[in-house]
Amino acid sequence: MTNPILATHGITKTFGALKACDKVSIELRPGEIHAVIGPNGAGKSTLIKQICGNLTPDAGRIELLGRDVTGLSTQARAGAGLARTFQVSALAMEDTALQNVTLGALGARGGAFSMFRSALNNSALRSTAMDALGRVGLADQAATRTAELSHGQRRQLEIAVALTLKPKAFIMDEPMAGMGAEGSKRMTGFLDRLREQAPILLVEHDMDAVFALADRLSVLVYGKIIATGTVAEIRANAQVRHAYLGGDA
Repeated sequence: MTNPILATHGITKTFGALKACDKVSIELRPGEIHAVIGPNGAGKSTLIKQICGNLTPDAGRIELLGRDVTGLSTQARAGAGLARTFQVSALAMEDTALQNVTLGALGARGGAFSMFRSALNNSALRSTAMDALGRVGLADQAATRTAELSHGQRRQLEIAVALTLKPKAFIMDEPMAGMGAEGSKRMTGFLDRLREQAPILLVEHDMDAVFALADRLSVLVYGKIIATGTVAEIRANAQVRHAYLGGDA
């Protein structure tokens, strides 16, 4: 079996009497989209925060390309190739698309944000930023103020910023949030192509998108993974249907 790009091994996180993650083990393999689904309060956000370095597990470990990164900072994990997009956009709305991605390219090279304005004249950084914009289909929007982009275009812009990290894996937190049916359909097609750049660990409530995209799914309920499998296997799992999918599966 191919070695996973990203893996968690029995990670556990407790808040008082609440065990938000209970010995969670998942793998993200090369070229795949692995979706984590579950009801609100299942522990998905806690899991993602531990993987990305915002929270430290009480037990267990996290590996990226076989390297134990459990003790690394969020920035160090990003530098190692772990790229995250957020449910709530962190883009600078008054800056242009190119400026946002240039800022990402600067950060990926370890530059201080105080150098940002001078970085806009750095041909290497601009080239990196324009390449990332081109890869997400936004090259013709480089000079557009981010606030003027559509919701879907902002999502693509976030991914362009992440691409400047030369990611080994994407962590995506509800990329379909706030989109209508057409927007979700376009983003689904975009993410399907993006897996060629790097595999994606996807947290998403849009089950149509999840079933269309995921090679494998892990179902998280009350902090525990109750099942992992293909779409067909998860649809047919009686425990999953009872706990989460219900009659709509």
